[in-house]
Amino acid sequence: MNEKNNHFVKMCDLKYCKSSTLDEVESDIVEVKTVWPKRRVKTSEFHINWAANGEARFHEHCWTQIISSIKRNIRSAFKFSSQEKTLVKEAEKTAEFRNAHKKIIEEAKHVSDLIKSSEHCVAFTGAGISTSAGIGDYRGKSGKWTEMDQNEIDVDHLLSDRIEHTPSKKAKLQTEEKVMEEAEEDGVPYEALRPTYTHEALQKLMTDRYLKYIISQNGDGLHGLSGVQGDKISELHGNVFLEICEKCKRQYNRSFYVMDDVGSQYFEELDDNGKTDIKKPKYAVKCKKCGLSHRTGRKCESKGCSGYLHDSIINFRDLLDDHIFKQAEVNSEKCDLMLCLGTTLTVTPASDLVEKIKKPQRYVICNRQLTDKDSACSSTDKDGNIHGSRIFGDCDTFFKELMKNILDADELKKWESERSDRMKVYDSQRTQA
Repeated sequence: MNEKNNHFVKMCDLKYCKSSTLDEVESDIVEVKTVWPKRRVKTSEFHINWAANGEARFHEHCWTQIISSIKRNIRSAFKFSSQEKTLVKEAEKTAEFRNAHKKIIEEAKHVSDLIKSSEHCVAFTGAGISTSAGIGDYRGKSGKWTEMDQNEIDVDHLLSDRIEHTPSKKAKLQTEEKVMEEAEEDGVPYEALRPTYTHEALQKLMTDRYLKYIISQNGDGLHGLSGVQGDKISELHGNVFLEICEKCKRQYNRSFYVMDDVGSQYFEELDDNGKTDIKKPKYAVKCKKCGLSHRTGRKCESKGCSGYLHDSIINFRDLLDDHIFKQAEVNSEKCDLMLCLGTTLTVTPASDLVEKIKKPQRYVICNRQLTDKDSACSSTDKDGNIHGSRIFGDCDTFFKELMKNILDADELKKWESERSDRMKVYDSQRTQA
């Protein structure tokens, strides 16, 4: 970034970019993060101004030019070295796209018309709607799964020539600060999380009967905290505030995080290492499917029951709850407009529900990463009317523009001004750490 008029101006990291400045109002932007070599890199020969932690930002047309130059060997004003090609190929896996704000404004108007004309609109939500609440997502340049993948890559082995790089002191500090920020975000207790603008907008759309149902892949409990009723949502992967009796199946919605991580960690370390220093909780039982423990350590309060309570979270290899999935399936089959928000639509069988909506299938997708359904958003009817919409960007940014088209100015102002009051209600419904 360069400093101009006491403000930081974001710059395109392609050294040969003609416009250089990244105007978020007018420009479509791409953000990436590569696997940076541990050995020294000679960046003076590179065509990209990579940050010390491997991040870079570009105009979308510049990024397209970079990828075309590397993959198609087309003629361009510059030629990438084999080392930088390797870095770009790893960065491509993490690419996040952001539409120009004027494009988001245009799409918000179009989507509002689609919602108002819909008879059974359903929202399908993923981790991306909760990132502004303090929860990390899974894909993209800083996603948890992306970082896990990158940690397993030995990029030094892929680079054949000896290259040098010494980050500046300022760059090192910026990298360290980012690592600290990410660590703090990962450490946010679930009880401290509050609904985002998107959560509240969905609840408002449901209250006003524009939105009929929510299918969520999130276990953070933020939809329920925002006011969405249990019969209007399928939390496919569970809820960290919900525990269920093993015997009588009574459910308990708690104000605190119910899971017993100690029992699960005990079984996980035992499986991975053959030993563990963790003391096994007396009540912990290893799940035959996921290998972890679902018991919370509490017992049912129903008279004459006293069954152990277990969490509702669906871990890898666990089966989805039949009733919850069936309700999601029923509403998907009724759906004539599906809002896919903050999800890459890759986790099955949850993502299979997206295929079940009525024809002509109308999709609105708001996410920073590419999905397999992107092309479906631009399909048209016989009159040339576009069935859906594809927005690249943050859900909160999009919904702030969308609600301007759903509510009149006075109602919007009143609803947004009441957020502080709603926050007090949320606070009262969560155990304070």
